[in-house]
Amino acid sequence: MALAETRSELRPVPSYTTVRRFLRAHGLGKRRPLTTRQTAGALAAAARLDAREVRSYEADYVNGLVHWDCHVGSRKVPTPRGTWETPVLFGMLDDHSRLACHLQWYLAENAENVAHGLSQAMQKRGLPRAAMSDNGAAMTATEITEGLARLGILHQTTLPYSAYQNGKQETFWGQIEGRLMAMLEHVEDLTVAKLNEATQAWVEFDYNRQRHSEIDDTPLARFLAGPSVTRPWPDAATLRLAFTRTERRTLRKSDGTVVIEARRFEVPSQYRHLSMLEVCYAAWDLTEVHLADPHTSTVLCRPFQQDKARNASGLRRTLQPIAASSVAAQPASVPPAHGMAPLLQRLFDRQTATGLPPAYLPKDEGEDT
Repeated sequence: MALAETRSELRPVPSYTTVRRFLRAHGLGKRRPLTTRQTAGALAAAARLDAREVRSYEADYVNGLVHWDCHVGSRKVPTPRGTWETPVLFGMLDDHSRLACHLQWYLAENAENVAHGLSQAMQKRGLPRAAMSDNGAAMTATEITEGLARLGILHQTTLPYSAYQNGKQETFWGQIEGRLMAMLEHVEDLTVAKLNEATQAWVEFDYNRQRHSEIDDTPLARFLAGPSVTRPWPDAATLRLAFTRTERRTLRKSDGTVVIEARRFEVPSQYRHLSMLEVCYAAWDLTEVHLADPHTSTVLCRPFQQDKARNASGLRRTLQPIAASSVAAQPASVPPAHGMAPLLQRLFDRQTATGLPPAYLPKDEGEDT
């Protein structure tokens, strides 16, 4: 009897819907954690998200801001080495028009592939004013940051553990998986080459030409309509030189060489009086090493890798006159001509003008075939 009287005095328990409505009314809804890692950076990002409002934004001009990132694919592909690898998609989007400037699949996310993708995007759509990426090692590599600075592009990075700041790019990956990869679901012999061919066809004739709900127009039409702050794009050689790192090296007086990535490079004799040299190179391609003026960043010459077997022949060049005052000073005598012979250059240009690829299969040229 006493137990029954006690229960009658208890207030009724509210329903699940009532509790949920109460929590929502007081801003206590369920939130997805930014990351499962309880590091200082993750906690600082979560605290900032709680304290600062999040707003959508859009650049006023075409190529005023571009987003670029890498996305790990959801499907493995076979490689010529007989292994299965998960490809990585590099992509760049224009913020104003949502145009996909360039997409390409690679077998790894590294600075070399990022520089390759950025160069193609710029040659297709022009140089942007600013670019946004995350803080990945490939995105913030020395070659990438110095290359963007040389091209006059402001590199902006998102805050750590704050992928929502690059939300346009992250949303785009959903279309890659939901549309493109879904159409390739039943392709059994899918390779990186076929994946890239399908991606180019899809992005140029489907995504860029379909009406976007946010801008109420197609990305291609809005990109062409402007207004635009696009700058002319440089040639491929200039882009390769741009995406390099600049470091100082000590000149070995004994044999006139500098050490780069544990390899010796022979410096022309007109610079033998200098103790420190400024070299520009990309860590993934030591065939393009340049000596630069530390004051003007002007490219002076190309040191070449030391060939000890050839040096064993005993043939030696005459020493060139050294520069009188600075590294940028020109030598007294004109150096011998370098490069391809004029006749072969004309034949090479004729072959290029046909638009046809050379009649051979690439092998061992530093790229996957």
